[in-house]
Amino acid sequence: MSRTPEAEAVADARTGASLTYAELWRRSGRFAGELAAAGVGRGDVVGVTAPRSPEFVVAVLGILRAGAAYLPVDPQAPPGRVATILGDAGVRVVAGPPAAGRPSLPVPDTGGGPEAPEIVLTGEDVAYVCSTSGSTGTPKGVLVPHRAVRRLATGARFCTLGPGDRVANTANPAFDATTFELWNALGNGATVVVLPTVAELPPPEWARLARADRVSAAFLTTSLFHAVAREHPAAFGFLDTLVVGGEQLDLGAVRAVLAHGAPGRLVNGYGPTETTTFATFFDCTPDSLAGLERIPIGFALQETTLAVVGEDGEPVAPGETGELLVGGAGVALGYLGRPDLTAQRFVPDETGAPRYRTGDLVRALPGGALELVGRRDRQVKLRGYRIELEEIEKVTAAVDGVAAAFVEKVGDGPSAWLAGFVLPAAGGGPGPAELSAALGRVLPAYMVPARWVVLDEVPLGPTGKADRAALLASLDRPAGEPVAEPAGDVLERAWREVLGVSGTPADANFLDLGGNSILAMQVASRVRRGLGIVLEPADVLLAESFGELATRVRELHRP
Repeated sequence: MSRTPEAEAVADARTGASLTYAELWRRSGRFAGELAAAGVGRGDVVGVTAPRSPEFVVAVLGILRAGAAYLPVDPQAPPGRVATILGDAGVRVVAGPPAAGRPSLPVPDTGGGPEAPEIVLTGEDVAYVCSTSGSTGTPKGVLVPHRAVRRLATGARFCTLGPGDRVANTANPAFDATTFELWNALGNGATVVVLPTVAELPPPEWARLARADRVSAAFLTTSLFHAVAREHPAAFGFLDTLVVGGEQLDLGAVRAVLAHGAPGRLVNGYGPTETTTFATFFDCTPDSLAGLERIPIGFALQETTLAVVGEDGEPVAPGETGELLVGGAGVALGYLGRPDLTAQRFVPDETGAPRYRTGDLVRALPGGALELVGRRDRQVKLRGYRIELEEIEKVTAAVDGVAAAFVEKVGDGPSAWLAGFVLPAAGGGPGPAELSAALGRVLPAYMVPARWVVLDEVPLGPTGKADRAALLASLDRPAGEPVAEPAGDVLERAWREVLGVSGTPADANFLDLGGNSILAMQVASRVRRGLGIVLEPADVLLAESFGELATRVRELHRP
């Protein structure tokens, strides 16, 4: 701030609003003073309900300057989950709209007023709390200290930024990619550019908006990247750096982008929330990908150590598979109010320094890069979100009338979805709509299964445990009668290929089959190309059934 006070710190491409570094400092200082006057100080946690915006940046910087930690709230999370998260963190006040009965402190739109308190913090003080899915049935808060944020933003080998760079801010505020988007930009004199997400705009329009605002660096979840790469592989050519992360990156999608006007750097970033956004990175180039069948997660970030260990906790031989342990300055302090779980997942190395047990199975390739092989547990990634399937199962089992519940992930990449299986109680149980509604009151939308199967009995394997393969096989049963009159080969082919289904029954619902805004973009794009009609993603999402969508397509295609 002192070096370039009049440089642009934050810009909102949607509204044209912007803040210089000096203005950001003054407004955040006033907010810090108001927080202090409200009794907020070092060690406190303040919820942030403000949406992605310049005001969000003012709020989190003001909270840090007050000596407190910020806890960003998912704007799409149901009220019950928000109340649990804020209650567990001891949040007394929120910045932005009121939530869960907590008083709201408005984010100031000018400087002046109370001055920021003089606070001395250490690298071990908590900077923010990030809520993640928990296997106990309730979310758990990850305590991320200042030293971990500094490590991510300082001397970043995976994304070099400086004055003049402009970093897209598109992530859900509660997603830890926001840490990269904000602090890697502001910590290096660059500009945070608040943009709509790629899912909110057609990719060409998003690219035009980002290019017009001179965006030079961006992060995308793997699913969004895959969706855009398949339809518009040249969309990222204007970027200096594109970092992609959240799930296994598809080799074909990356090669398509590299062949059609690639960004200056295309980086695969990997890292659990507990290691502060990223722990490893891999530069994707034609040379680095030569001879590979999967894209590696790569090499350690700055100030990061990696160890691959066996069941005994000892290092495995090069090339052998083991669990990845991450150490260094990016490791979080642990879980809020969960000393037992913290002790299980954060284990000391030979010097006593903590390392995080990722639960990810990896192996080292001949060149030293790490390749992700699988998981030790039932944790999955879905469209960039880390999900504990056990949490969903426990919440489902708690619904009245449910005797047993099972949840599985189906498919990979942007077409992946969750399937739920329930055994009703003896007196009868809820149907699919009631189950979705019940879970929607407790869990975020991305954790509610897209399809439910009501079981007559639980299939058992040879050990007496539920046979999950048999549960998944039950999904192949037809959901309804085939459409009597074909809606057209183009629509049917698009529907089947994008959703990964074998049939197009008239009563099939796009969302129930795992559809989302990303996949709706793909269906609409394929129909537009094949039939020359303007089918919007909203048409796909809002249609009650395939039959209704087919009727809409026929109407648009009528001469």
